[in-house]
Amino acid sequence: MALFGVFLLGITVQLHTVSCDLYLHIPRGSNNRLNERSAARTNNQRMFDSQNNNRGGYNVGDATKDSANNDEGKQYRMKYFQSSSGHNSNEGLSYLMVHWTNQHGCGGNEDTDPQKQNCNLLLQYMCQEDTDTPTGTKDTLRNGVQTAKQDYTKPSATETKSQMNNRRNQNVKSQRGLHEPWSWYDMCYIRERNKGLFTADQSLKKNNLGYSSAVNTRQNPGGTQYGYECPEERDYYPYWHPTPWKDIAVLAQNASLCRYYQSESFNVKDHGLCIETFHDGSIRKASRWNNKAQCEENSGQWEFFSNYLEKAPEFTSERDCVNSKAGGHRHIWAVPYDAEDLTTKECLVALEAPDCSEAPWSRSNHLGDGRGGHTLNYTWTLPFFPSGDTKRCVFRMRYNISTDDYDPYYTNSSHNYNLQTGVVSPVTQNPYVDIGAGHSPLRLAINTAQYGRVFQDRSHVFLLRPRPAGWNARNIHNLNIRGKRGNIVQVYPAVEYDFYPTSLQMKDGDLVHIQWTGSNSHNNGQPAGDGQAGDDGEGNGGTDRNNLVQIKDMNENYPMPFENSNLWTGAEIFWHHKGIMGVSAKDLAVSMATSGYYSCVKRTTCGGDSAEGTAVKVDKLLNNAPASYEGAVVRFTRGTYHYMCTRNNNYTNRSQKGTIIVA
Repeated sequence: MALFGVFLLGITVQLHTVSCDLYLHIPRGSNNRLNERSAARTNNQRMFDSQNNNRGGYNVGDATKDSANNDEGKQYRMKYFQSSSGHNSNEGLSYLMVHWTNQHGCGGNEDTDPQKQNCNLLLQYMCQEDTDTPTGTKDTLRNGVQTAKQDYTKPSATETKSQMNNRRNQNVKSQRGLHEPWSWYDMCYIRERNKGLFTADQSLKKNNLGYSSAVNTRQNPGGTQYGYECPEERDYYPYWHPTPWKDIAVLAQNASLCRYYQSESFNVKDHGLCIETFHDGSIRKASRWNNKAQCEENSGQWEFFSNYLEKAPEFTSERDCVNSKAGGHRHIWAVPYDAEDLTTKECLVALEAPDCSEAPWSRSNHLGDGRGGHTLNYTWTLPFFPSGDTKRCVFRMRYNISTDDYDPYYTNSSHNYNLQTGVVSPVTQNPYVDIGAGHSPLRLAINTAQYGRVFQDRSHVFLLRPRPAGWNARNIHNLNIRGKRGNIVQVYPAVEYDFYPTSLQMKDGDLVHIQWTGSNSHNNGQPAGDGQAGDDGEGNGGTDRNNLVQIKDMNENYPMPFENSNLWTGAEIFWHHKGIMGVSAKDLAVSMATSGYYSCVKRTTCGGDSAEGTAVKVDKLLNNAPASYEGAVVRFTRGTYHYMCTRNNNYTNRSQKGTIIVA
C-alpha cells in the first residue's frame, strides 16, 4: 500500500499486532537456524529479521551420514537445473514449486470472501558466481559454520576509504553466514531514513552520526542488527534505492495493485543513490542523503543504477549489447547496482517485471494449508543464465498483513504522534477505549512497533546449474522432500516428512529431478522454546533420512518387489548424480531405495559404490546412508505411479507417500 513520503514514494504494508509467522518448506527455510541440536534456534539475529517463532526452520543439509560441523564443504547445497537457452512459454522450463505456511491468513475478496486482514506476499532471490571454495571471498553467499552474526563496526564522520576498508576486513568472518554484503548494511547504516514514512508514536533512535538512519524503522526503532540486512528495505516494498535482490513474484491482496508493483520493481526501474567522495577523491557510495535534492545541496552526485540477471562482459559496446538476444534475454547498457566505477556502463542481462497475482487464500490464526486442504504454493520458473555458469543463490520470502484501522494508502509522516503540534497518531501503544461503562475502559493490545509488521524466511544457500546438452526442449519438475524428524507436536511449526509436490502431474516427455536434503544434527532437544522437545521416529536420533520405493496404491504400506514394479522399468535416465554411464532401471531403483548409498547393483557398473562391491552393507534404517541425495533426472512413461519412504512411513501418524502422474 502506498505511503506518500516527503521525498519518496514507497509501498509498505501495515501489519496487525497478532504474532504471526511465515515458514518456508520448499526450499527449506532456515528461520536463522544453522546446525543447532536444540528445538529452538540459537540466534534470531544471525542472518535476517524473521520475526518468527524460535522453533521454526530447518537445519542446513549434511552431504554425508555425519554432521558437517565446522566444515562448510560437507554441507549439502540443493542443486537445481536452470531453464534452457531459447526456451519459450511451453518448453525448456525448470519448475520449482515453492511451499510455505503463514499463520495469520491471506487472500480472499473483501466483498464476497472477507478476511480478517489484508495480505501481500513477496518472493525474491539473489545469485552470484559459484566458487571453488565453500566460503569464497568476503562477499560470497554462504551458510557459515557458526551461529554468531557478522560483526559491524560503526563509522566515524571523517572516515577515509582506507579506514572503511579496515572496518570491513575486520568485521566480515568467513566462518559466519552471509547473504547481503557488508557494504549493503554500511550504506543502510549511514543513509538517513525516509522521514516521509508513518512511524505512529514510536521514538526512533539515532545512529552514532547523530541522526536516525535506514536501520531505524517503526518495526525496528532501536536499529538492532540482523546479519547485514537493511531494516528499511526489509520493511518496505518496492524499495526506493538499489538492492541486491531480484523479484520473482508479488502475491497481492488485490490484483489492481499489480500494475504498480510491477512498474516500481527494481527489476525494471532504475533507482538512485547519492554518491560522495572520500578525502582522497575516491568514490563513496555510502551517503547520508536519501534524495536528489539534499544530495546535490551537500555536494553529492545523484546517480541511477540498474538491476540485472547477470553481466555479459563479452559485449563491449552499447550497440552490440542492446542488439543481443543471447539466451532469449533482453540486454541493457547501464551502470549495475554493485558498480565500483560509476563512470563505466556495462552490458547487463535484463530482468523482467515480477509475476503478480492475487495471494492464495489461507485461514486466519491457523498455520496450515489453504482452501480445500491444498498447500500454499507458487511455481517458480527458474531462470536461465546465458553465461552457462553455475550460480550460488539464496531465496527469500516476505509476508505482510494489514488492517483497515487507518488508511493504508495515505497515512504518512504527517500523522505521526507529535505532542508539540497536537497530532495524535491514528494508532497508539496499548490504548484504552470507552465502551460506555463510565469509568471502566478496556485496553487494546496494540504494539505500534508491530502494528504494521513484516515476517520473513530465507532458504539456505543452493545452486542453479546449467543443463547438460540435449535437454533444451524438456521441461524439468523438481521433486523434493519437506519436513523433519519428529511427530507433529515436536516438529511444529515445521511439518512431518512428506514428498513435495505430493501429487506431481506432468506431460509425457517432461523430466523429473528427484533430490532431497536433511540434517544429522537436529536432535530437537532442549531448549525447546514454547513447544515440546523430542524427535520421535526411526533410526538414529537427530537424523533425517529418506528414500523412495514404489507402492501399488496409496492405501498400501508395503513396497512392490522390483520385478513387479513399473516405475523404473520404462524410465529413461537423463542424468545420474555420480555421472555413471549405463545405469539401468534396477540400478536407479536401488540408488533411490538406499538414498544413494548404493549407486547401482553391479561392481562392473560403478565399482565400490555398488551393492555388490560395498564392504559395509546399507543399514536397514538407512543410518549409514547420507542425509542428502543429489538424485537423478528421469523421464517416466505415461501412467500413474505411487511411492513411499520405508523409514518414515509410520502409518498410524505419518504417511510419507507421493504420486507421479504422467498424462
